[in-house]
Amino acid sequence: MIRIEIAPQWRFRRDGDPSSTLVLLDLLNEIRASGKITTAAENAKLSYRHAWNLIEAWGVFFETPLVERQRGKGTSLTPLGEKLVWAGQRLQARLGPQLQNLSQELETEINQFLPQATNTLRIHASHGFAISTLRDMLDRETDVSFDLRYVSNPASLVSLTKGACDIAGMHLPQGPLRKASIAATRELIERADHRVIGFVTREMGLIVKPGNPLRISNLERLTDPAVRFVNRDANSGSRLLFDQLLGQHGIDVRRISGYGLTEFTHAAVAAYVASGMADAAFGVEAAARQFDLDFVRLVTEDYFFVCRAETLELESVKQLLDLMRSRPFHDAIMQLPGYIPKDMGVVRSIPEMFRSAD
Repeated sequence: MIRIEIAPQWRFRRDGDPSSTLVLLDLLNEIRASGKITTAAENAKLSYRHAWNLIEAWGVFFETPLVERQRGKGTSLTPLGEKLVWAGQRLQARLGPQLQNLSQELETEINQFLPQATNTLRIHASHGFAISTLRDMLDRETDVSFDLRYVSNPASLVSLTKGACDIAGMHLPQGPLRKASIAATRELIERADHRVIGFVTREMGLIVKPGNPLRISNLERLTDPAVRFVNRDANSGSRLLFDQLLGQHGIDVRRISGYGLTEFTHAAVAAYVASGMADAAFGVEAAARQFDLDFVRLVTEDYFFVCRAETLELESVKQLLDLMRSRPFHDAIMQLPGYIPKDMGVVRSIPEMFRSAD
């Protein structure tokens, strides 16, 4: 099976100058993390000499250095170097899932023409850290031919209903908001032939700067004009949950500065906060920890999959369930901050899954 990877590449060009300079953000990020050119070059798979040549070329192009060396303190990034790294991380967090979707679409189109083409398991699910882990381990640990597309929580269920996917991801909040969330999806999933596959729980809450300098400990603090917020896109399940929480607490969205400013993924809003462009966001704990940010837990979500009963008989789904029940996958999920395995690979009926909300 052919796999395709698409990655953004940064090139800078001055007005009137046809030449361009390629900036290797990986090298800058490694310098930031290690403080040593030798370590950064090795981790970026470059020779020490080539790494220094690149650094000097960047300094000439930008007419200001991107790194600086201090005796006894190693090498660090200048403010411009730091800005490039954060911009790169925001770019990857924002475009990564969309590029993966495009890669997956091309893979599916190409692989069906190969001599040993096999049936492909189609999975639609909202982007998240546990889903990314599942994708990686499906690719690495099984021979399942899969087409995993990142779509919003509501859209994945629509895909299942229309037959556009075999398995749909779904997440529901625990607590008072659960009944309303289930009611909003009953017309899509309340079917006798639907089954639920257990997966994980994840912590949702406010992503804030290290040390939480503005003391943002609840939703009401977001109405302070001094607090800059960045939101998830309007079609995402996380945005729906955030709006439900605001409604539960009687908070008018017009009082939140930045409510209309949106990003596509959990990692993207976290990167926005980490770069200093916002003070708070709403997302998963794992995104906050990825960027060394603080996290204020607000609600726990159950994340699981929905499929039709006959889908469980597919050999690819049996391998998927075996992977989800395995110790290596369990351990991988436990490494994700805020994620806990919950009945992973356990199959239930819709009434059994939602009984606690009735």
